Amino acid sequence: MTQTLTISLTGITDLPPGKIAAIVTSLEMHARPELRPDPPGTDRFALEPIDGRDTERYLALYRLLGERWMWFSRLVKPRAELEAILTDPAVSAYAVRQDGRDVGLLELDFRVPGEAELAFFGLDEPVLGRGGGRWLMNRALALAWAKPISRFWVHTCTIDHQGAVEFYQRSGFGVFKRSIEVDDDPRLAGKMRLDSVPHHPVVA
Repeated sequence: MTQTLTISLTGITDLPPGKIAAIVTSLEMHARPELRPDPPGTDRFALEPIDGRDTERYLALYRLLGERWMWFSRLVKPRAELEAILTDPAVSAYAVRQDGRDVGLLELDFRVPGEAELAFFGLDEPVLGRGGGRWLMNRALALAWAKPISRFWVHTCTIDHQGAVEFYQRSGFGVFKRSIEVDDDPRLAGKMRLDSVPHHPVVA
């Protein structure tokens, strides 16, 4: 059953218990920007494709990277639906590898003709701040603009890393829309640990 909520545009709107809310910022670019050099020391990173046969690996990596930032959309999808996404030839997912282990995720979605969405982009905490984000964005830009697209876009939200919007802007994306996203708290449904995302605590 679809639920509705009237949101005040000039004040505070209380959410029902069990719900989460975030301000979503959407960004886009319409031409490939000039690539910035890879930072020193990032030659140890590599991309390895993931597909529907690697669903367990994908989910393990998704949880590793996203549990602290409330990534849950893939966790609540039926397994068959997720496998269908990962096997779709218009979706490209990659594990970021460093020293023999998975440390990041890149997922590009080309299912809308002429467009690419940066669906998921993240690195494990121990490798942050060492140039890995720039290295990975350089690969994302190259892979996206190698296709016949005229628009590359991404969205992030206020539950995500506080530096995400600035990073995307430095990478050539420009803000074009803000939205309010309300959903069921996945922690209360058992899809994530109750103590995950401590900066956005559970209100049951």
